[in-house]
Amino acid sequence: MRAILGVFLVAVLAALTVFGGYLYVTDRFVAAGPLAAERVVVVAPGSGVDGIAATLAREGVINDPLIFKIGVRLAETARQLKAGEYRFTPGMSAEQVMGLLVSGQVVVHRFTVAEGLTTRVVRDIVLAQEDLVGEISLEPGEGALLPETYNYLRGDSRDAVVKRMGAAMGEAIDSLWEHRAPGLPVTTKAQAVVLASIVEKETAVPAERARVAGVFINRLRIGMPLQSDPTVIYGLSAGTGTLGRALTRKDLETPHAWNTYVIPGLPPSPICNPGRESLAAVLNPADGGDLYFVADGSGGHVFAASLDAHNRNVARWRKIQRDQAKRE
Repeated sequence: MRAILGVFLVAVLAALTVFGGYLYVTDRFVAAGPLAAERVVVVAPGSGVDGIAATLAREGVINDPLIFKIGVRLAETARQLKAGEYRFTPGMSAEQVMGLLVSGQVVVHRFTVAEGLTTRVVRDIVLAQEDLVGEISLEPGEGALLPETYNYLRGDSRDAVVKRMGAAMGEAIDSLWEHRAPGLPVTTKAQAVVLASIVEKETAVPAERARVAGVFINRLRIGMPLQSDPTVIYGLSAGTGTLGRALTRKDLETPHAWNTYVIPGLPPSPICNPGRESLAAVLNPADGGDLYFVADGSGGHVFAASLDAHNRNVARWRKIQRDQAKRE
């Protein structure tokens, strides 16, 4: 009988020890962690529970790697922990850390491509994203990439991002093309992108885009040269879009493929990557008889349907320029 009682007591003590250990682990597992400030940590692929626990402890995200490993195994989530770049917040418990790794809610990076940039500049922006990998082997043409904010994950390839930007432009023009105004002299999507790129560079005022587009549409309809300074600059700057000086009369008279003072119709390619609004403006331009516009001194433009009216507007603009020069 004493032997049986002894075995029973040993079993009870063992059970109490195990239960006490379980309570200790669970208490430590759900307790607040050591982080005092937000921290971003990369969990490498193929780390396994041991490697992940070691990384988290080294980075100060958890107090005890053993507690983390036991907690993960008790929760049966070892195979569900995902690699990636994670943002851990102050005081996260080991249990919360485990939950984040199971969810796979990794850090999302983003960058913005402004409207009117050349493809060369856009490529430089993509190359500057340090969390992307690889070079850019793709060679998108001018006007092929949609200006927008793009999200990506650490380790995504630059080619994949550029491909997504090209697909976004294709989707944008396809969607807008379906709702274009009837009877436009712009008869292909490619032509629409070319003209939209000119509109993009001509005005930075969103409310003016449709009216600027209307001027160029009216000129195309009657066979009148577009006479757009940004196209001349694009040709003279070898496609960079930046000349570094003012245009001269000789510049406007020198023939080249993008000099719309000399060539009829549209230039052979876009001069930048236009945004959705400029594409929409070209495909649904403002009605009216405007054929001219010139700066009004406020950042916008004044429009005219006749050369006489335009000349008066130009005279006012030149006076504004002279007055500004005197003040300087």
